Amino acid sequence: MKLPQTGGCLCGAVRYEITGPPLVTYTCHCTVCQRLTGSAFSSAVVVAAEAYRFAGGETLSFERLADSGRTVTRWVCAGCGTWICNGVRPGTAPPGGFVAVRAGTLDDTSWLRPTAHFWTRSVQPWVVLPEGDTCFETQPEDGLAWLRSIGNHQRRSDH
Repeated sequence: MKLPQTGGCLCGAVRYEITGPPLVTYTCHCTVCQRLTGSAFSSAVVVAAEAYRFAGGETLSFERLADSGRTVTRWVCAGCGTWICNGVRPGTAPPGGFVAVRAGTLDDTSWLRPTAHFWTRSVQPWVVLPEGDTCFETQPEDGLAWLRSIGNHQRRSDH
């Protein structure tokens, strides 16, 4: 994978740039993601907030209450409705935070290989998860702590 990575929505109005390596690429097999995507799962690339630059276009937010009780915010292009990312408003996440960018919105998806899988209790019976990947029946108890541990591990390996 080469950096920076770029991406955007279907109509081209919303664009972004990723300047740092992803912490993880994952799939979510929850029934909400299945309904949102019209597929068996959604996939995302989690990057450090400071490595994600939003380059314009109008977005709209949609919020929903997750099973965990927290509010999940999904950002979509105001023009075509493409789901761009989750979290705070694109381009405004504080340093130390994370952005979950929808993997299918990347211009180059050839390097994507999910290694974590959430909500596997809802996985479609025909989906085979690769042996050795990290799988969660629902989601990590403390997803932010889990992401930070991955980020800390990667920083130690880089040195």
